[in-house]
Amino acid sequence: MSKAVRYTGGMSDTPSLRPASPDELAEALAFALRYEGRKRVPHADDLMARIAAERLVRHLERSGFVVLKRPTAPAPRAPAE
Repeated sequence: MSKAVRYTGGMSDTPSLRPASPDELAEALAFALRYEGRKRVPHADDLMARIAAERLVRHLERSGFVVLKRPTAPAPRAPAE
């Protein structure tokens, strides 16, 4: 038997979240279907990954899911000498 865990924290410490666009979500899902970390999955076809990702996005939208995305981080800089 498992106990339900209740999350009581707010999102106030997470700055500037915004809803991810359907294209951003589909791209992230397609990437996850093609790669395992940074290693390419040899049996993953680009077209099939894209089709599966787009279908997942449509399903999530119809189901009322909202996926949030952080703003892009600035590029790292070399330390000043």
